[in-house]
Amino acid sequence: MKAQTKEKIESEASNVATAKSFSQWFHKGRINILVLIILFGSFFFIYVRMAKGKKLFIRKIAGLDAVEEAVGRSTEMGKPVLYCPGIGYLSDIATIASLTILGKVAKKTAEYETRIIMPNYDPLVMSAAQEIVKQSYTEGGRPDSFNEKDIFYLTQDQFGFAAGVDGIIMREKPGAIFFQGVFFAESLILAETGHSVGAIQIAGTDRVTQLPFFIASCDYTLIGEEMFAASSYLSRDPIMMGSIKGEDASKLTIVILIIVGAILGILGGLNIGPFGNWFYNFTNWFTRG
Repeated sequence: MKAQTKEKIESEASNVATAKSFSQWFHKGRINILVLIILFGSFFFIYVRMAKGKKLFIRKIAGLDAVEEAVGRSTEMGKPVLYCPGIGYLSDIATIASLTILGKVAKKTAEYETRIIMPNYDPLVMSAAQEIVKQSYTEGGRPDSFNEKDIFYLTQDQFGFAAGVDGIIMREKPGAIFFQGVFFAESLILAETGHSVGAIQIAGTDRVTQLPFFIASCDYTLIGEEMFAASSYLSRDPIMMGSIKGEDASKLTIVILIIVGAILGILGGLNIGPFGNWFYNFTNWFTRG
């Protein structure tokens, strides 16, 4: 019995194939990914070069175009501007985008000599905001008008922060309110309080679940990637503008590939001659991995 078992093990061991590793520069099965990287990278370089030579068109973003109108309205009414960056941290992309928009708003308040109030949920965001507003006031020619105490830390309790901001809104009655950043369940509480004092409100967030509340209760809302495109839209920097256009071109290419791939896949699946099969095999190669 033991002899038969030993012979069986030796027989199975002899059927095991040996493998040998060898060095290679890249995975040859991922050439399709390399093609896409080169293609999308080319879009960015081409559009950045074009942006340096001429003005590229970017669709108007109503919420960003209304910044001057909102600050001007507060100035005419003799009321301050309130800017709320939400309850995100400095590591959140939406918070970084919010600080970019803050720079534009602060520059306008400096030009119009309007007070800007900014309660903060996170101390690090507060420190970054103070530097950004200070720089904006310097660029606006009003460094003496900057008041560091108007940009302050409130609390890191979610609804405690919401209650604190609501209290500021009710006491100060700002003419314009900006809700830009990360928001959760407190979004509607804040927006409804701002609406009750008659402020013009401009909101923006990357939290899809909170966008309906802002759309329903605010005058303008930055939806989707409009928040992230704000830095390019406001600064009109050629490199940033070229990056946005290159990203749009890449998205359009992906959509076209999906549509064409679906059609060719159907034709290949129907076995409409060798031409249809070639398209089917090409689509599988291009989309694998």
